[in-house]
Amino acid sequence: MLPTFVIGLREGLEAALIVGILAAFLVQEGRRDALRPMWTGVCIAVAISVAVGAGLQLANNELPEREQEGLETIIAVIAVGFVTWMILWMRRNARSLKGELQDVTASALAKNSAWALVAMAFFAVIREGFETAFFLTAAFNESSNPGTAGAGAALGVALAAVLGFAIYRGGARINLQKFFRATGVVLVFVAAGLVASAFHTAHEVGWISAGQGEAFDLSWLVVPGTVTASLLTGMLGLQPRPVQVEVIGYLVYAVPMLAIVLWPAGARLARRAARATESDQDAAAPGAVAGARTGAV
Repeated sequence: MLPTFVIGLREGLEAALIVGILAAFLVQEGRRDALRPMWTGVCIAVAISVAVGAGLQLANNELPEREQEGLETIIAVIAVGFVTWMILWMRRNARSLKGELQDVTASALAKNSAWALVAMAFFAVIREGFETAFFLTAAFNESSNPGTAGAGAALGVALAAVLGFAIYRGGARINLQKFFRATGVVLVFVAAGLVASAFHTAHEVGWISAGQGEAFDLSWLVVPGTVTASLLTGMLGLQPRPVQVEVIGYLVYAVPMLAIVLWPAGARLARRAARATESDQDAAAPGAVAGARTGAV
């Protein structure tokens, strides 16, 4: 339940923030009439995302066992790719997101294009929706209780909607940088677990045969049916007896991604500023040399 709750909360809040920024800007500009096409785009994107998620789950349930393992492997790989791209994109663009969205919205208003607003809201939400559909489907495949996992996802999305509305109305102030960092750490562990799971199901299908020796025994810690096992398996992706290739895949993904998520944003910005200063100095150097030569003549 906890992994799907974090997924629903994280993805839902990202979508809610984008929609909230768009709506707040339209109200600020006195264009409440433009809210209807914006919400049209949002509703279409949500409907398609739900249909994709339901279709993936239905297709997985209808396939024979061997084909199910293959589809689960593919879904897990796509989900890991989505969450990796999402974490990196949000870390790089979170600071400039509001300004960019407002610029695009202002351009659409200037052209008096309702379709531009529909498309903008649609693509902003559909991206998060597809990520959520694949990631939740992969998480459901790993869960021993799909009903509990679904409840966690629903609670996460509902809380995200409430927080998004509160931020839009000005009634909530949260440190988004710390929020996305904390949820990013959780998602890295969940995604690393999916990497290990993908290696496991790929072996079941016959796609991978190397590294199948038992790495270590965690059966004393990860006891099936216990709360501890649910947390360790659901949150950290730990299995009672992981094989070597699963452990290697887990670590190869988790270690660098955790370093990226936990690396201080201030250090990254200072490094960018230093590079920009060096570039400016390099660009100015030829002009300074030319000026010195002219003065000498």
